[in-house]
Amino acid sequence: MKLKKLSLRIRIFIAMILLVLFASVLISLVVVYQYKEQSKDYHSGRLDRKEESIRTHITNVLNGRQNTWEVKTENIPLIFKEEVYNIAHIHKLQINLYDLDGTLLISSKTNLKVNVEDRCIDAEILNDISHSADHRYVDNNMVNGETFLSSYTFIKDQKSKPLAILNLPYLENDDFLNMELNEFLERLRYAFLLILLMAIGIAFLLSKYITKSLKSISDKINATRLEKRNQKIETSDTSEEISTLVSSYNSMIDELEESAIQLAKSEREQAWREMAKQVAHEIKNPLTPMRLTVQNFQRKFNPRDPEIDDKVNEYSKTLIQQIDTMSSIASAFSNFAKMPAQQNETLNVVKIVKLALDIFNETYIVFSAQEEEIIAKVDRTQLIRVVTNLVKNAIQAIPVEVEGKIEVRVSKSDNKVLITVADNGTGISEENIAKVFEPKFTTKSSGMGLGLAMVKNIVENHKGSITFTTKKNKGTTFTVIFPKE
Repeated sequence: MKLKKLSLRIRIFIAMILLVLFASVLISLVVVYQYKEQSKDYHSGRLDRKEESIRTHITNVLNGRQNTWEVKTENIPLIFKEEVYNIAHIHKLQINLYDLDGTLLISSKTNLKVNVEDRCIDAEILNDISHSADHRYVDNNMVNGETFLSSYTFIKDQKSKPLAILNLPYLENDDFLNMELNEFLERLRYAFLLILLMAIGIAFLLSKYITKSLKSISDKINATRLEKRNQKIETSDTSEEISTLVSSYNSMIDELEESAIQLAKSEREQAWREMAKQVAHEIKNPLTPMRLTVQNFQRKFNPRDPEIDDKVNEYSKTLIQQIDTMSSIASAFSNFAKMPAQQNETLNVVKIVKLALDIFNETYIVFSAQEEEIIAKVDRTQLIRVVTNLVKNAIQAIPVEVEGKIEVRVSKSDNKVLITVADNGTGISEENIAKVFEPKFTTKSSGMGLGLAMVKNIVENHKGSITFTTKKNKGTTFTVIFPKE
């Protein structure tokens, strides 16, 4: 499940829990790291202190009254024959003394095996001791999972002349510290568990508190309708941000209600005015030629005229044409108000579009199809109406002084049929783009402005869509998309 699909309440809850868990893990890691660093510093410091104490003890033995031997490297085993065990016992640390060439002179380890590793110091260690600023070297080794530190430093006589090399093997025993760490981490786990339970409770209450107000606002917004009276949101004890949001919504409701009333009133008045103007204008247009025809017929009527039959037929034809025009005006309003029921058939769209184009005499209309046969389930009459309306608009959009070109194309894509009608006319101005499919909108001197509105209605009844692209003085392309089924 994607996080962005979760509700705000769940996301707040998860975020707080993850924050506590992350903090717990981070603090635990810091504690363990700090422990290891402190343990390392502790053992290093302890070895330094032990080394300093043992060196002081050895120097006291060398320069004490009890020592009857001459203080030189060869006599070290004799001087410390018994004393090395006392020093090791007092300081609780094994002691090894080597000559300046790295050969073992004496050790407090009674069961020391005689081998090269125990009897001799590595040449690299001797070199590091000699060249270091403090003439000291600490070796760090891991043996069977345990860390051993081994320090090497010079034992000097009263004239600060090196006599021997003191080696102190030191085992980093962390059993006690590990036990302390485990006890601390155990307590820390209990503390984190308590914090986690508290975080769960706080997250639950906080997320519920935040989302309660938001859900109330969401429900109100979803229920908001332009055509009805909307209720305002009444909340108390909310945060400043939620209160601001509620206040903005309530203000919007007031403005929306006022705007809806004004808009409805204005639209009703405008619709009646426009409808009256349109009907009056369109009915007047055919009445004028009808009146002139009747008057002319009345003035020139002669029963004895040998061409009287032809003249009567001509006058009658003119009157019938104008009556048909008036009838088409009435039909336009009727068709727009209520389209005929769809009679979908499985047809070859290519053939139907060709048939629709046969009524046009313009030679610059060019038809093309992706295939000879593109089958879809559509209403034959309504499809012809769509094509003829689009082509008629394209013809009227081409200025007289321009050589016209209209391209009509039928194609298919996946389970859809595409019909495009492109012209090289004047295009649609930017201010009129949003009004193209509005009823009663027209830029022509005649016509009801219902053609494209009816086309859009037909296309949408077929569960299709109609779009267009246009460029000023370049032309317009309408694209109709129908589903095949």
